[in-house]
Amino acid sequence: MDIGRVGIWTGQLDYQPASVVREAVAELEELGYGALWVGEARGREALSNAGLLLSATTRMTVATGIANIWVRDALAMAAGQFTLAEAHPERFLLGIGVSHAPLIESMRGHQYHRPLATMRQYLDAMEQAVTVYRAVPPPVTPPRVLAALGPKMLGLAAERTQGAHTYFVPPEHTAQAREVLGRDCWLIPEQAVVLETEPDRAREVARRHTNAYLALPNYTNNLRRLGFTDDDLSDAGSDRLVDAIVAWGDVEAVTRRVQEHHDAGADHVCVQVLISDRRGLPSTEWREVATALR
Repeated sequence: MDIGRVGIWTGQLDYQPASVVREAVAELEELGYGALWVGEARGREALSNAGLLLSATTRMTVATGIANIWVRDALAMAAGQFTLAEAHPERFLLGIGVSHAPLIESMRGHQYHRPLATMRQYLDAMEQAVTVYRAVPPPVTPPRVLAALGPKMLGLAAERTQGAHTYFVPPEHTAQAREVLGRDCWLIPEQAVVLETEPDRAREVARRHTNAYLALPNYTNNLRRLGFTDDDLSDAGSDRLVDAIVAWGDVEAVTRRVQEHHDAGADHVCVQVLISDRRGLPSTEWREVATALR
């Protein structure tokens, strides 16, 4: 599987009808992005959505960032992965993760507990599920990656999967994650960007993004490990934190941040373009970033 060095991470496709989604992802493929990353926290179901995206493209990898392990049991997850990988050989990358307690307990009614042990048991069950899968298998065993931030989950990713998908992290975290993963695992950070050179306007858009994630302990705990303080984490984030998490400025500033992740050890960087209309598609910005990265 070749995912390239740069992809797009987006949740904005969820606000578009399927007909618009097909056109948008076909253009992303033509722009040369190696992979398209989508989640499922409050939008389309991850595996059926991946099928929609794969059917609208011919070369680009479609990846889940992430498919939530509390949403489906291990057999369903493994069967979904194998179904998509057989229909679209070497183009579906399954990213799985434990998500966050507020999303699991309040939205889905599950008990969120012992995330590391639960993920280890889930991976065991996925491997067992493969032995009972009776449909046509994919021609090549498909890879999977773990959503990981802390050293223990990163270690599990290195031990049991192809690598780690990190989110809401600066390049400093990428360097630390590479140390934990070693050289042979994929390291795939997400990088949010705002194409705006005026600081106040750029940070206004960026804070709509940081505000949501700073309510989730998994992210705030990780930021504290990186040296950010309670003052940095309050009121949608200090300028220092916002600038570390969201690259803003012209396209050259964006490409510099992407390169910083690569220099720190990333194999592939998922660029998430933020715009003032959170339900709109940043099509113009996707084109500008693609041109600059080429």
